[in-house]
Parts: sequence; C-alpha cells; structure tokens
Amino acid sequence: MSNQRLTSQHTKLAIIGGIRAALLAGGNATKIELSQKLAISFPTISKFLALMESKGEVVSVGLDSSSGGRRAERYSYNPNYMLGLAIILEKNETNYTVFNCLGDVIEQGSTDSILVEEVSHLISFIKSKKNSHPTIHTVSIGVPGAVDNGKAFYIQGYEHYQNVDLKQLVEEQLSIATVVENDMNAAVIGYMAQQKPSEDISLFYLYLGQNGPGAGIVVNGRIVRGKTFFSGEVQFIPQYNEQNFLEALMSEDDEATTTAHIDKRIDAISRLVGSVTSILNPHCFIVCEEEIDTSMLHQITERSAVYVPREHLPQLAASNLKGDYLIGLQSLGLSELMSQRIED
Repeated sequence: MSNQRLTSQHTKLAIIGGIRAALLAGGNATKIELSQKLAISFPTISKFLALMESKGEVVSVGLDSSSGGRRAERYSYNPNYMLGLAIILEKNETNYTVFNCLGDVIEQGSTDSILVEEVSHLISFIKSKKNSHPTIHTVSIGVPGAVDNGKAFYIQGYEHYQNVDLKQLVEEQLSIATVVENDMNAAVIGYMAQQKPSEDISLFYLYLGQNGPGAGIVVNGRIVRGKTFFSGEVQFIPQYNEQNFLEALMSEDDEATTTAHIDKRIDAISRLVGSVTSILNPHCFIVCEEEIDTSMLHQITERSAVYVPREHLPQLAASNLKGDYLIGLQSLGLSELMSQRIED
C-alpha cells in the first residue's frame, strides 16, 4: 500500500473517529456544529455523515427550529451499532461484559476459568459471544501477567498462555480488533476513568492477588510499562534481609489470620508505601477493598509514617478491583471502537 493511500486511510479514520466521539459526547449535533467543533469542512462532514447514516451508524433525529433560513438537520450516534467484549481471565473464574459505545452493559456474567485451559477455549468463548452479538467489533482481554503489545510473556502458573501473542491469535482467527492488557494496568485505567483526575495525576494501585502481588502505576496521567513491560511486578521488591515483598506477605504456618501475621502484612505493605512515596511521590495509593479493610488501611497509614515523613504520604484509598478492572477493559475497548473503519 502506498504512503499516499496510507495517509488517506489514516485521515479517513481520524475524521470518522472525531465524528463518533463528538456525537457520543454531545448527544447530537448538526453538520455545521460538527464542522466547527472538528475544524473540518462542511462538505467533508456531510460526505462522511451520509456514509455513516447509510450504514446505520448515525441517525437523523429531526430538524432544528427555523431561525429564518433553512432548518438544519440534527444527528445522533447509534450506540449499539458496534459492541465491545471485555474479558477478565483469572485463576478461579472468567468474568466478561458486552457493552455498547456509550459503555452501557448489554450482557454481563461469569463462567469457569478459561485461564487454566488451552488457549483454544478462549477463542471458542469469544466466538460464542460474537455469534450471540454479531456487532461485536472489539475484544479487550485482561490477564494476570506482563504483556508486551498483546503478548503475555510473564504469566506464572499458566503455561498455556506463556509467550502467546493473544492479540495476533484472536485477530487472525476471528477478525476482531483485540487489546490485551495486564490486570493491574487495566484496573488503574478503570479507576482513572471513574475519578476523572487531572492530567498530571500519579497513582499506584496494589493488588495482593491470587497469583502474587502486582501493581498498576500511573505517572503524570500515563501508564508506566517500563523498558521490558515488566513494571508493576512488585513481588520482587526486597524488603527484609532475606525476603522480598511476596515472601514478606506469606504466612510461615497454616494460620494466616493470627495477629502476628496480620501485623507482618501491614508492615510489608507500609514499607512498600514508603518506597513508592520516596521514588514516585504519587497522589494516591490504592488497595483492593476485598483484601484490606478500613482498620488495616488506617494502620498502614500510621505505619507508613514511620518510614517516610507523613506530609509526603499519598492518600490511601480502597477501591473495588473487579469493577475498576472491567471498566478499564471497557475503556480500552471503547478507544478501539472509535478507531474502527467503515466497511465500504
């Protein structure tokens, strides 16, 4: 494909994406309003709106009241024209949502863990959802491991998924645009999507996890992935003479609810808060509310002040990980939906 054609295709996608985003954000608009908002000529807007209307992607919602001249036609976006599928792969179960372009949930549920099976089970699951909802155009997949542009390369305990390029596999076999993301990166994206913080926000989202601890890190509003996409694997952080963070969290006996063990976990997390504060100085340190209750969160705050000056500590907050995770995957899927091309 020539560079000129690539540029033309890129421009076309940018215009379509801009129209989609503007109509979804504003609810409806006229051609003139879209032209002014997107800084695109009126004839070009008219051309693309006609194409999108012919496909059923946008619909006319009537004419504006007359102001003495020709009444302008107003358009809105059909949010169900394209759907997205978000899938959380975990040790104990698989959670999923089917959602439209407004983020409204069309279907939500859970099933047995696909992560412990061959990857072909994931392909079959996506195919079944596509059969039920033929307008699914994207799938976003969350995995408990490191991800390099769609390839899961550090996913402990699930050898079927180790070094598998899930993005390439799904797109080649099912022709559905695919996003694959680390679980905690997706969770912190979802947290930001709900909080709508300032662009320069820095966050650290900790999950102790079913497969060992991990973190999603945001610096100045951007996900930190690192040189080898290994960022957030906090289990390896050294904490004591002969223990890393993961080892410090583990109980030395069968009783993991003793006062001594809980105190050890609080100290380990507090040391991590101190380390993160000293290195990143984030605005907020987020934990999973199912793992750390209000009392423990208060104790962590007090203990953290032993390691670093209190005035520099981030706000410590507990959040619903599963909800953040799904919303994060939906956000990634919605971004992908906005960039989908229109079939000629």
